[in-house]
Amino acid sequence: MLTIFKKATKEALEEISEEMRVRQTKHFILLFSMGSQFDHLIVQQLGKLGVFCVVADPASVKAEDVKKAAPAGIILSGGPVSVAYDEPPPFDNAIFDLGIPTLGVCLGFQMWAKHVGAKVALQAKREFGVHTFRIKGDSALFEGVAKETQVLESHGDSVSDAPFEVLGSTDNAEVAAGHSNHLWGVQFHPEVTDTTEGAKMYENFVGKICGITDRFPAHSVAEAKIAELKKLVAGKKVLIALSGGSDSSVVAYLLKHALKSSEIKSSEMSSHCLKGVYIRGIDRPDDEAYVKKYFGNEDWIELKIADATKEFLQALKGKTDMREKRLAMRGVYKEVLEKKIQEFGADFVAQGTLYTDVRESGHGHATGARVAEIKVHHNVKLGFSVPELSPLEDQVKDSARGIGRDIGVPEDLLVRHPFPGPGLVVRIEGEVTDKSLRVARAIDGIYVEELRAADLYKTVWQAGATLTHSMHTESKGDGAGLGHVVALWAVWSVNGFTARFAQLPYDFLDKVSRRITNEVREVGSVVYRISDKPPSTIEWG
Repeated sequence: MLTIFKKATKEALEEISEEMRVRQTKHFILLFSMGSQFDHLIVQQLGKLGVFCVVADPASVKAEDVKKAAPAGIILSGGPVSVAYDEPPPFDNAIFDLGIPTLGVCLGFQMWAKHVGAKVALQAKREFGVHTFRIKGDSALFEGVAKETQVLESHGDSVSDAPFEVLGSTDNAEVAAGHSNHLWGVQFHPEVTDTTEGAKMYENFVGKICGITDRFPAHSVAEAKIAELKKLVAGKKVLIALSGGSDSSVVAYLLKHALKSSEIKSSEMSSHCLKGVYIRGIDRPDDEAYVKKYFGNEDWIELKIADATKEFLQALKGKTDMREKRLAMRGVYKEVLEKKIQEFGADFVAQGTLYTDVRESGHGHATGARVAEIKVHHNVKLGFSVPELSPLEDQVKDSARGIGRDIGVPEDLLVRHPFPGPGLVVRIEGEVTDKSLRVARAIDGIYVEELRAADLYKTVWQAGATLTHSMHTESKGDGAGLGHVVALWAVWSVNGFTARFAQLPYDFLDKVSRRITNEVREVGSVVYRISDKPPSTIEWG
């Protein structure tokens, strides 16, 4: 995983020094990863600004280590714990007294606020989602930012009785930002795109407050990843799991370029180097068609379809809990790929794993801070018999799409909505059966077909139809009975870390509802979910 600064050993300091030499910079930011789902977005945001970021372990790094490393600035991310009533986060508070410019984000702000004497307590009205932040006075952190701006909040604690300068507020938080000498803090998350001027705030912190002016040069992420893959796969066989979505497609094209640049003839590539496997069974109606269209007749990859429907249904039999179903699906997924690895004699197995998948599964930066497991992903920590290639595990959805556009991945594949690896398993409440799979596939097909017909598909980040186990009284024709409730949902997002429900037109929802209840016999009612992430996740389960 990602390199973590745990102690100021000679080796660690030399590594940081060498990295700064390569990047032609004399400065770096030390980021204490406190367990937030968003902390990697901070690394990415600083990277966009040309600022070198070293991730630090709050459980092991002490004030003396920080003094020896001498960062230009410190950032503390958010996290799932509370300084008010929960387990105390692991951190040496003496770091706050070093005089180094420090930015606390959400939990990070609450930590230093409590350290300097403010009160941090459970908030009467919690803040999740997008809120209006109102700036008070002038400050270097918010220079050039509108006096009223939209920010993403995700916290249940409040800061009060502040013995420092209050820089701004929201409707439910009188102290939404603060400043005390070299300490700066915000209750919201500037690193997510929902905070409209978050990038400017980070620029102000590293530039105006930390004084970092020597930014390292930008470089092609795609070229760097191809060069890295080339060193690994030259003359080797790679098996890749293809889903028809954007992530695995981007990885396939990265491997295409890496293998072609390793001086292997194009005509030899499909039979000797790269094989794609599509697993049928819990997929969307058009997934297989996309895979066949874009990978079925290429000379650089050989495509195989593996029908695992029976295996999936057997593994899922009797299981109703979403986590249990995800774990059961993982087992079948791994078994199918392991079989293909052995048949092909593969040296590596490749997947389109994103950082989002890794983080939500409870992994990521290997620090002592607790990381919440949001949901188990099918493609994380499976332990294959051959080494795994996951070149996108440091990327989120849209940055991965950007890499894809740089290397020629067809736009039709890049703009497809994200779809979970567990497939329709997480869009079916209760047990997954032949019948529920058929119904779920039918309602998904109608919904996506109508989104495309109404030119709405590309305007939303992801959309889905969930077959709930709730039953609704229905009246069809002259009879009455019970039918399943179907929950439609759609979200606007950029990277999947946060999302807002898409405000689809009522006439569109009316048409989709009528089609589903008319064409799918088992459905008695259709509803539309209007929750954001947070507090909800995007997928139902």
